[in-house]
Amino acid sequence: MNPGGGGHVNAGGGGDVAIRVLLADDEKLVRSGFRLLLDTEDDITVVGEATTGAEAVEQARAVRPDVVLMDIRMPRLDGIEATRQIAATNGLRDVRVLILTTYDTDAYVFDGLQAGASGFLLKDAGPAELLHAIRVIAAGEALLAPRITRRLIAQFTARRAADRTAEDRLAVLTDREREVVALVGQGLRNDEIGAALFVSPATARTHVSHAMVKLGARDRAQLVVIAYQTGLVTP
Repeated sequence: MNPGGGGHVNAGGGGDVAIRVLLADDEKLVRSGFRLLLDTEDDITVVGEATTGAEAVEQARAVRPDVVLMDIRMPRLDGIEATRQIAATNGLRDVRVLILTTYDTDAYVFDGLQAGASGFLLKDAGPAELLHAIRVIAAGEALLAPRITRRLIAQFTARRAADRTAEDRLAVLTDREREVVALVGQGLRNDEIGAALFVSPATARTHVSHAMVKLGARDRAQLVVIAYQTGLVTP
């Protein structure tokens, strides 16, 4: 588990250890475009390609990438279910899934995050946005495209009244851990959380890690979902 912003690979660009990326998309032209872009980066390397959701799961288990760029609509298993299977596989907890989609509907966002995706990026994003997203995801942070985030907040706000178990779910957290989860939900990094709470980034990272363990969250993206669901974050 990598709860912090430091990552298990060098996500800053130009380090000795490259971010290992698996491309999962049924369109060859899309995969070729991604590979052409990623192969120009010193800190990113493509370690495999998959044309179906089933292949994405098989490849993830075989090559253990740092990041999977996952399309939603693929044959033999869609991207959501492929993400769920990767997240449920022992030994793949550090594999981060970034879902690339032309569909920003609520169902895809909710299902994808609940399946274990660390973030969403729309396919109309520019090359710089994609490279940034890969590095952010590899570093253990959550990432949602801005308009997806707005929809997510609106939907969780609408559902909040029906969530009667929110307080019970948060009961395992200390007051400080609740504050930290709320700040994670707002998109703050560990150094920003530390500055907001007047503690060191290392202390902030420890609080994030404890909250993830207590809440059963796979990564920071799951903490973002929980923060919205339980009302720790308000629009």
